[in-house]
Amino acid sequence: MPSIQHLAIGQAATITGFRDASAYAERLQSLGLVRGTRIEVVRTAPLGDPIELKLRGFRLAIRAREADCLLIEIEEPSASFRPRMPN
Repeated sequence: MPSIQHLAIGQAATITGFRDASAYAERLQSLGLVRGTRIEVVRTAPLGDPIELKLRGFRLAIRAREADCLLIEIEEPSASFRPRMPN
């Protein structure tokens, strides 16, 4: 299964579940990262951690280790989609 770290900046995915029932999974759910939620990668820190996501009308930064708990289904990009390079 792909992880959020495989997404390019501007690419979107839908959360399909969690890898395990860890404390990370519980914390992410309390922050709104629940099954069926559409997420989009806004940007990443220079070393790839943390990752800033856009979801449900707000932005959220999470650690890469926490992001690895999420199971996602990557959305097919539209014809006009062009991944952005990090700043």
